[in-house]
Amino acid sequence: MTTTLITGANKGLGKETARTLIAEGHTVWLGARDETRGAAAAEELGARFVQLDVTDDASVAAALETIRIAGTGLDVLVNNAGIAHRGEGAAEALDGPSVLEVLDTNVAGVVRVTEAALPLLEESSNPVIVNVSSALGSFWATHEPTRPASHFVSLVYGSSKAAVSMLTVQYAKAHPRVRVNAVEPGITATELGGGDPGSHPGRPASVSAQIVARMATIGADGPTGTFQEDDGELGW
Repeated sequence: MTTTLITGANKGLGKETARTLIAEGHTVWLGARDETRGAAAAEELGARFVQLDVTDDASVAAALETIRIAGTGLDVLVNNAGIAHRGEGAAEALDGPSVLEVLDTNVAGVVRVTEAALPLLEESSNPVIVNVSSALGSFWATHEPTRPASHFVSLVYGSSKAAVSMLTVQYAKAHPRVRVNAVEPGITATELGGGDPGSHPGRPASVSAQIVARMATIGADGPTGTFQEDDGELGW
């Protein structure tokens, strides 16, 4: 049986990805900062809960130790946890602490969890990492007039996702036996940016979760070091 860890999975895209993968037969570890909400989501879905704050080294280490001790192994890591900060209105918050918090969660968080998970992943016969990125971090999409990303200014969040894309490429090079890919889940109705549920416009998270789940279930002959969306590969 395939075992998957998903970060930031108590709601939104992470939760729907967990739901999809459980339906496909995966054992899913649902990682979340908030123990009450995370445990409730795990119970609802039939997942295993592990407390995991991607900005806290000790929390990440403890989470992966919990998985190791449980003996489930780890085959797939989905780095889903991410934040954006809004200032006045819909604008991004551009003060130093807000910028650093976004980068700590969206970029350093990927490194923290990936580094902690690699020892278990390397024991798998088919190790896979999926990094949830965004077309807002694609230099191609932000310059292509037909793409929504080219009409939307995202200084901090977009920059953080561009970094996630480079991390994807570099991890694929550093660990050639691990399939490492980034995904653009599409514009999704979530609470990204701290708004009310559904305040971020877009399609249902259950639809966007399909591309994440698809890349989480690739075989050993699947792509690595790529950026994927619904219709195939996306330009960096």
